[in-house]
Amino acid sequence: MINNLNSDIETKVLVQHIYMSVFKAQRIINQIRGRSYEETLMILELMPYWASYPILKLVYSAAANASNNMDLNETNLFISKAEVNRGAIFKKSGPRVLGHSYIIKKIKKKTCHIKIILKELKEK
Repeated sequence: MINNLNSDIETKVLVQHIYMSVFKAQRIINQIRGRSYEETLMILELMPYWASYPILKLVYSAAANASNNMDLNETNLFISKAEVNRGAIFKKSGPRVLGHSYIIKKIKKKTCHIKIILKELKEK
């Protein structure tokens, strides 16, 4: 785990309304928080969980933003902060008589918001 509080340059990326439970995403985010970019990619590619794929795409996107927009080197990046927050819960509706609909009580689609902040590791 890397703890470097002297970095000034950071890249933020946020994705909202992912169809995933907060607890499933939190299990993966806890594994990658505070690690370097390259180590994070290895961990996410080898994890057997379905939820690691959207988080892997998010980390790729954050690193691409850092290298293209801020001219940062991807090998010096590390994940300084990663959050998972609860999003909206969508309820499924089913058909009824005369074109009406009703809410199916058992089917609820949970969503979450994921925020990842990458910082550059300063060499001393």
